[in-house]
Amino acid sequence: MTYQQTLDYLFSQLPMYQRIGPAAYKANLDNTLALSRYFKQPENTFKSIHVAGTNGKGSVSHMISSVLQQAGYKTGLATSPHLKDFRERIKINGRPVPKSYVRDFVSMHRTFFETLQPSFFEMTMAMTFCWFAEQQVDVAVVETGLGGRLDSSNIIHPELSIITNIGWDHVKLLGPGLPDIAREKAGIIKDGVPVVIGKRQPELLHIFEERARLCNAPLYMADEIFSLCGHTHIDKGNYHAMKVDFETGGVALTYLTDLTGSYQTENLLTALSALKILQTEKKWEISSQSISQGLERVVANTGLAGRWQRIGRKPEIICDTAHNADGLSLVLKQLMAIPHARLHIVLGMVDDKDIASVLGLFPREATYYFCKPSVPRGLNAKELAMAASSLDLIGKSYMDVSDALVSAKKAASANDLIFVGGSTFVVAEVI
Repeated sequence: MTYQQTLDYLFSQLPMYQRIGPAAYKANLDNTLALSRYFKQPENTFKSIHVAGTNGKGSVSHMISSVLQQAGYKTGLATSPHLKDFRERIKINGRPVPKSYVRDFVSMHRTFFETLQPSFFEMTMAMTFCWFAEQQVDVAVVETGLGGRLDSSNIIHPELSIITNIGWDHVKLLGPGLPDIAREKAGIIKDGVPVVIGKRQPELLHIFEERARLCNAPLYMADEIFSLCGHTHIDKGNYHAMKVDFETGGVALTYLTDLTGSYQTENLLTALSALKILQTEKKWEISSQSISQGLERVVANTGLAGRWQRIGRKPEIICDTAHNADGLSLVLKQLMAIPHARLHIVLGMVDDKDIASVLGLFPREATYYFCKPSVPRGLNAKELAMAASSLDLIGKSYMDVSDALVSAKKAASANDLIFVGGSTFVVAEVI
């Protein structure tokens, strides 16, 4: 099979959450453990860092990976979902897994896959661990796909566990309440492995404390290691960055980052705290220079895309993959702070979200261009427009994301602002 034929086979034959939603979720680790045995437990051949959370886990994973690369570690990075190419999920020092490896891996083990019938994510994690083991990475930063306790990544025994935050997402699978979601995320805490909690949520803290106590795992709150003092944006032609000020142990520190969403300040706090634990508790060699350079070059080092990404000027066009109420509320707050004449919003969603709670966050004074992302889970644009109109969000529906963005560009003047988002899949079609 060619690489494209291999992808067509994977997407069509293996249940894939990115395309079909909850039907692809396996509520146990049976297949994952069977794959591990079949491949002779490749996940045990390298050190790892495990990252879970409702929002920010992708950004935190990329930040830490970038810093470790700068520090000289051969660093694997496992993330999901992908935006444009499957290989974005599996990287070493920012380079995607080769097409030839993906093709040969599936071809060589296809008979076993068809016997076991794993999900797309279960197979992907097996491929990831095999590639990292074969390439002898020093460390792998592994992001959970969904949840934590029963996530296919949760067979690693990491050097450090990280939980960024807990919010309302995937409630049908992880809920129904925030405490239930927190318990699922807390499932990545392992015996004796330190854990960093990124966002202090007092009503949920006891869940992490209880799990950590049962596992004899040292628990650290990010805001007890670093304090966020403020941030500003720097925009000089082609150079666009955010300057963030912190304080730790009475020492003031300033970092630049090429991730310019204001919400990244919380993710920086989490990443810095995790790196501090690796330095002090695990005795990893990570210099202050490596941290500074790694944070300033996250996009350059890892290829992270779709986080408060500028894709056009005059009019300014911003896209962001935030897709739940917690994430979108922060994105929209920053969006409304940008000076503009008129606001245009290209909006698409998937059909398993709490549409009403998300739509309620959007400003009424914008002009909307409703669209359907090209995945089976995509919410019909006319249905989305109808739900939005009941909240006085007015606009037209379009056949696809491209048509919606073209129409927004035609209607916008140079001083207007266009935002594209609502779903990872919408952003994937415009970057």
